[in-house]
Amino acid sequence: MATTVRLDAETEQLIRRLRRRRATTKSEVIREAIRQLASRELRGEEAPRPYDAVKRLIGSVDSGGVHLSKATGQQLAAMLAERRTRARRPR
Repeated sequence: MATTVRLDAETEQLIRRLRRRRATTKSEVIREAIRQLASRELRGEEAPRPYDAVKRLIGSVDSGGVHLSKATGQQLAAMLAERRTRARRPR
C-alpha cells in the first residue's frame, strides 16, 4: 500500500544516510522506524534519556575526601594571578 508523507529536509537526509548505511531502500528504513516506534509506544516504553545512559556512573567516583567544589573560583583566581606575576618577572 502506498502512502505519501511530507518530510523536512533534515529528516529526508537522515533517511538517505540510513538507507546507504544499511544498503536498503528508503521505504524499508521508514517501515522499520515505524515498527520500532509502535513497539515502544504499545509496550508503554519511554524514549531513553541521556541520564539513563550514565546513571550507573553517577556517584561511583570518590574524590578521596577532597571537597573539590569548595572555593574553586578563589583557587582559579589565585592560580591566574600567580601566572600573571610569573609572566611579568624579568628573565
